[in-house]
Amino acid sequence: MDLKIYNTLTRKKEPFEPMEPGHVKMYVCGVTTYDRCHIGHARSAVVFDAFVRYLQHKGYKVHFVRNFTDIDDKIIKRANEEGISSSELSEREIRHFYEDMARLKVMPASFEPRATEHIKEIVRLIETLISKEYAYEADGDVYFSVRHFPAYGALSGRNIEELVSGARVAIGERKKDPLDFALWKAAKPGEPSWQSPWGAGRPGWHIECSAMGMKYLGPTLDIHGGGLDLIFPHHENEIAQSEAATGKTFVRYWIHNGFVTINGEKMSKSLGNFITIHEILKTHSPEALRLFLLSKHYRSPLDYSEEALNEMEAALDRCYNTICEAKNKASRATKATKKMRPLSDVAEDAVKSLRALPERFDQAMDDDFNTAQAMGYLFEAVRALNRLAKECERTPSILCTKELEAGIGVILNASHILGVLEEEPDAYINARNLEGLKRFGLTEEEILSAIEERTAARAKKDWAAADRIRKGLEAKGIMLKDTPEGTRWAIKSFG
Repeated sequence: MDLKIYNTLTRKKEPFEPMEPGHVKMYVCGVTTYDRCHIGHARSAVVFDAFVRYLQHKGYKVHFVRNFTDIDDKIIKRANEEGISSSELSEREIRHFYEDMARLKVMPASFEPRATEHIKEIVRLIETLISKEYAYEADGDVYFSVRHFPAYGALSGRNIEELVSGARVAIGERKKDPLDFALWKAAKPGEPSWQSPWGAGRPGWHIECSAMGMKYLGPTLDIHGGGLDLIFPHHENEIAQSEAATGKTFVRYWIHNGFVTINGEKMSKSLGNFITIHEILKTHSPEALRLFLLSKHYRSPLDYSEEALNEMEAALDRCYNTICEAKNKASRATKATKKMRPLSDVAEDAVKSLRALPERFDQAMDDDFNTAQAMGYLFEAVRALNRLAKECERTPSILCTKELEAGIGVILNASHILGVLEEEPDAYINARNLEGLKRFGLTEEEILSAIEERTAARAKKDWAAADRIRKGLEAKGIMLKDTPEGTRWAIKSFG
């Protein structure tokens, strides 16, 4: 099955065919650097990171641009409130962005340009639009004339007459038509500014993405993405100014991810349900958040709740525990026998399920990057791995061990595309166990001491005492498991 992508512009799924075979040019709108990134930013970043990973998995060379809007009304206002410069605020929040993305395992883009570093390109693009009579200067401001671009509204499905009824000219604006939008804003006292043919000023929001996208990827992009809230006016304006300047199609496939809600309500600061990545990662693992963000189809709304994130945490625990157990059982089976026994029926079924994962996973991702379905197939494979591991322990053989090792590899190859299960299983489990101890108010020393006491009781065949110790630990949230290598402990979520 070939990759199909839902194109916001045409409102249908289309076969993906990049302009240049084997090469994808992709641009995704980044953050405005005035505050810490919230969970909505996280969804966009993680979703498009998974898309890049999958495109690379399919053999494409991906040139990916993700920008920073580092000059903007919000940045200026926040900087003034904090008594620092706009550049200091932006530098701080860009640093925070990189810290958050690193923890979420979001890969760096090929290019990560900042608006303030591309003033020359922005000015040049505006000059082109003025020369082609798509834009005009008004007392130091420059506006794009929307009515001169007949295709305006195609992306958002709006027509000019609908837009006119809601359009207004704000105080201080000098535009000729309420629909027109700013390409360049004349400097105001105390604001950062740059020199231009129209006097000192700064770029409007929309023009930066066109200028930077075309600088790094050329006049036509294969994919342009962002959140649903960017369709209008941001992406609509990008199309107008870019295509007016070049006369070429600006973007071939428009992709937009859905909103994040909090307990069923729209996320907003006024409702007090605005959650940053930094806050979430104080109490939850980055992989659990990443898994949660990919647990619904990217175009669907995604409702955040502690319960949902806890479910993802538990799912990860089961996956890591299964992989860890499978590795241990493969090692024990190798030592136990050199026999080439045939697989049992249970093992055969498990092997079939594991071998089917790559094709099923790709089919899901080829259907408009359906990470939710791909994740479901991944979890099915983990359950199959668990069944196979138990069979290998019950009836060890060289063949079973090889299939077990191959199954682990198949799962990790698929999970890498989603950016999860990338920790060492033992290290992950140990870290989670220690977190659990804090939650239950215990120490590792107490657990190990209890295990030693139980081991001594078992050696004396004092089964009642051994059972009492085990039940006492269970009551405190600790599960014990006896293995050939000794007794292991884990928090209850691994059970």
